[in-house]
Amino acid sequence: MNELPIVFKQTVDSLKVNVYNDRRALGASAGAEVAAKIKQLLSEKHGIRIIFAAAPSQNEVLKYLSEDESIDWSRITAFHMDEYNGLPLHAEQKFSRFLSERLFDQVNPGKVHLIDSSNESEDECRRYGELLLQAPIDIVCLGIGENGHIAFNDPPVADFNDQQVIKVVELDDACRQQQVNDGCFPSFEDVPTHALTLTIPALLSGSHLFCVVPGPTKRKAVERTLNGSISTECPSTILRKHPDCTLYVDRDSYGN
Repeated sequence: MNELPIVFKQTVDSLKVNVYNDRRALGASAGAEVAAKIKQLLSEKHGIRIIFAAAPSQNEVLKYLSEDESIDWSRITAFHMDEYNGLPLHAEQKFSRFLSERLFDQVNPGKVHLIDSSNESEDECRRYGELLLQAPIDIVCLGIGENGHIAFNDPPVADFNDQQVIKVVELDDACRQQQVNDGCFPSFEDVPTHALTLTIPALLSGSHLFCVVPGPTKRKAVERTLNGSISTECPSTILRKHPDCTLYVDRDSYGN
């Protein structure tokens, strides 16, 4: 008899945790649940607003969403949560390009708001922050970094009470190394040192959070997220306080 794709569920504080046998099952299940929530919300209101993470960990979910033809993307406004500073306009590592190629160009949301890091940073933070604050955020699709970051809120710059919506940050060395580990840059020196990121309160303002974290390189971060004290030393621990966040992990990232 084949094993069921989901191994077990648990709840840590308010955080729902779903553990799957493998990354494929994790991605398919998370994608189906995000799609179901999108369709439910669209049945209740004229339009919805979604923030997406751009990272290889999100590939399976983005693929699922891009292939679900029953989603009315014309009623969706899409945002992303971070962007490097200092990359050329058409650099393949830009997060706006990542999401455009894997999702936005395929489904054509009604509106897509991309962070433009070629603008002066203060002006861009003001512009993008105003767009985010125009209406509530319905869904956030996010991951967790190897150092516990959410978006680019690394431990040295994470602030659970941040008054900003989006800000400029200096990237932690562990965060920069992860970009090499993920195959996004050939070497540590090639990874930009700064980025624009949505703040933790901006991410947590979303009504429904879906956090997808596969793979063995995330095992320590997942363990700290679930078992550590809620602290900016591991920013993802704050997800345990959100009223509707589900963490999707596989055996590799969960550790059992």
